[in-house]
Amino acid sequence: MRERQRAALLQSRLLAVQGRWQRKGDVCNVVAARLVNLTPLLGQLAEATNKSRDFH
Repeated sequence: MRERQRAALLQSRLLAVQGRWQRKGDVCNVVAARLVNLTPLLGQLAEATNKSRDFH
């Protein structure tokens, strides 16, 4: 499991993080429980962005 998480962390250009939000005073952290490589979705994201700005 750790190796798969490590690969997602090091290889992702777009990364989803699931975890727990922690706040102590002015310091905020996310304690990650799961990392997901969403890099394959980048192409779809670019297409969606282009379509949303088409004002014709």
